[in-house]
Amino acid sequence: MPRDPNHWSSDELRQRFEEFAARFGEKARPGPAVTPSTPPSDDYWKSLQDLFTRDVTAREFRDLVGRDSEDTWRFFTREIDFSGLEQKPWFIRYPATAWKIFLAMAFRLSPARRVIFATSGLLLFAAWVKFIVTHAEMSGWGLLAIQSSLVAATLLFALLMVELRDKLALKGDLEIARQIQFGLLPFAPFSRNGTSIHSAMRPANTVGGDYFDIIDLADGRIALAIGDVAGKGIPAALLMALLQGSLRTLITAGFRGAELVRTLNDHLCANIPRNRLVTLFYAELDLTTGAFHYVNAGHNAPFLLRPGGAIRLGTTGVALGVLGGSAFEERGETLAPGERLFLFTDGITEAFDPEDREYGEPRLESFLLSHHHLVSPGLIDAVREDVLAFCGPARPRDDMTLMLVERA
Repeated sequence: MPRDPNHWSSDELRQRFEEFAARFGEKARPGPAVTPSTPPSDDYWKSLQDLFTRDVTAREFRDLVGRDSEDTWRFFTREIDFSGLEQKPWFIRYPATAWKIFLAMAFRLSPARRVIFATSGLLLFAAWVKFIVTHAEMSGWGLLAIQSSLVAATLLFALLMVELRDKLALKGDLEIARQIQFGLLPFAPFSRNGTSIHSAMRPANTVGGDYFDIIDLADGRIALAIGDVAGKGIPAALLMALLQGSLRTLITAGFRGAELVRTLNDHLCANIPRNRLVTLFYAELDLTTGAFHYVNAGHNAPFLLRPGGAIRLGTTGVALGVLGGSAFEERGETLAPGERLFLFTDGITEAFDPEDREYGEPRLESFLLSHHHLVSPGLIDAVREDVLAFCGPARPRDDMTLMLVERA
């Protein structure tokens, strides 16, 4: 039974495309000269025919005309109230129905795309009206050409509506996933025993792979975590949820410090794809004394901001999910009153401007030291705005997460 292309994996799609392209590659290679009397090979046309006919079934066309069309209609009309049009005459009811549907479609688009959609839709409608009014005056090839163009444009428009429905449905699911993901993270400010923590996150896409957490250890200490899953979007978000759940489960089971990170690494090595990795900074902070122990598994070194400058809390082990059985070193520091611990992901330092220049860690350190007078969460907001200003019209390529821990 032919497989549905919608369920092919990316590797399968790439393999099929490469096989198809290879056939044309053979035709493009230098070879013996072909005389005019040599009949041309039909491999090209067979390959082209195979591209558009392989795995195509009559059922797919029936579904496209029937089920997909009905689903598209229900998707765009489910929030429209047609009750006021039922008693209207047909010449009022039909145009009013079409106008309501047109507005419902346009409302789901961004402003710029809304303008393009409205313009193209109205032009297509006007072309059909002109054709219906004037077709009696045409004949022959002119009539056939115009009629074929309008039919082709209408079919393309209908096909794009089906694709738009799929995209908007996926966008709705992504928005729900975003709400769930943000609900899993502690965005609310934390304040206890003179220690305050503020956090912020800006995904590059609707959902992202950055992770941060504040976990109560119930003995006057808290666990701080900030991590970054390689990649962006839905795959990274799923692995982020796995990371959070695994970390919290291990903490509940009594694991702490380097042992916790070592066990977490073994778990991730066994449960995430080999082409993925996770960087993680994990610390356990005593809220009374300010003493903390940390493990940095390949993550960007946080800044410990002190009156005389800043020190970096560098890596103490490899990134997670790369090599099972890895060892991790645990180090200690103290967050004294008036000092701050600034944690971040590489979306901050690896942001690029339109000329492809990197924001970089030296610029971040200079900004932190020159704006030490800002109180939380003002410093987080200032860093984020400075990065976005640096990027200018260039869209940030990676998720950006910041966490600021401060002792009063």
